[in-house]
Amino acid sequence: MRSPFSPLQLLVFIFILGFLAAIIQIGVLTIAFDKLGLSASSAFLLLFVSLFGSAVNLPLFTINAERPLEEFPVSSLRGLLRLPVREFAGKTLVAVNVGGCLIPVFFSIYLLGRNPLSIWQVLLAVAAVTLICRLFSRPIPGLGIGMPIFVAPVSAALISIVLSSELSAPLAYISGTLGVLIGADLMRMNDIRRLGTPFASIGGAGTFDGIFITGVVAVLLA
Repeated sequence: MRSPFSPLQLLVFIFILGFLAAIIQIGVLTIAFDKLGLSASSAFLLLFVSLFGSAVNLPLFTINAERPLEEFPVSSLRGLLRLPVREFAGKTLVAVNVGGCLIPVFFSIYLLGRNPLSIWQVLLAVAAVTLICRLFSRPIPGLGIGMPIFVAPVSAALISIVLSSELSAPLAYISGTLGVLIGADLMRMNDIRRLGTPFASIGGAGTFDGIFITGVVAVLLA
């Protein structure tokens, strides 16, 4: 059956859809950063350095590892420790991703200094999200540490609203970011040895598919 649209019309239609999607995403991110008290220029700078930082992995150390005994289906899980496809030789290089780990952590520290949050509120929120992430995350051989993508942001938002309704947005970002890092990454370090991969990057699932977006979604929900 012949398409009623010409190739040029289809290209224009696809371009318009992509343009609208980009506007929606930028608008959503603008709302999130506005709730955190960032100006438009500061929000753009944060997005810019996070996007380009997501391509940078800083090596930390190498550990002995083994091949997994069985394969697990990925299903709805999304990798938090991104594992590039390389030949496995019995060792795993552990690195930290700049855009997906370091920048969200530094931004969380900035929010802590800017907002009058109680240290007990922060510790309790981070501990709660950490526990939830630890319970819901799973090691996926050949891929990384996976977890249903909305578990962390929804948990961080609800916990933050209960603990501090007035400052729920910054608390949601902080607890969502640090909770995922600690509960689904750092507390799963021993599982890396059984993933059968030569490389594991903490926070390396990419800017818009990992720890950074968890914090943004948590802010939108808070």
